[in-house]
Amino acid sequence: MFKVVAPEFSEEFERWTDALNTAKSLIPQCKGWTQDIRIFLLNELVWVYSRSHKYPQYIGAGMYDRLARLFVQEAIEAEQANVDATDD
Repeated sequence: MFKVVAPEFSEEFERWTDALNTAKSLIPQCKGWTQDIRIFLLNELVWVYSRSHKYPQYIGAGMYDRLARLFVQEAIEAEQANVDATDD
């Protein structure tokens, strides 16, 4: 379970790609230097965007690789669901 937290925003997602897309869509609303956007996996901070860094930060050793594997797995599952839906 992923949770995206930003100023005046908090929402939970089952899929990493949904959480990441939502967090990225909130970046233009992150105006102040003290505001940030965070993604948590369960209670662990895994991704943060703030205006003090040029790019979002992946938090923790091996986190980028772990989340990249989730991204690929979700893409494969979505493609398989597409194939199954067209077979009906």
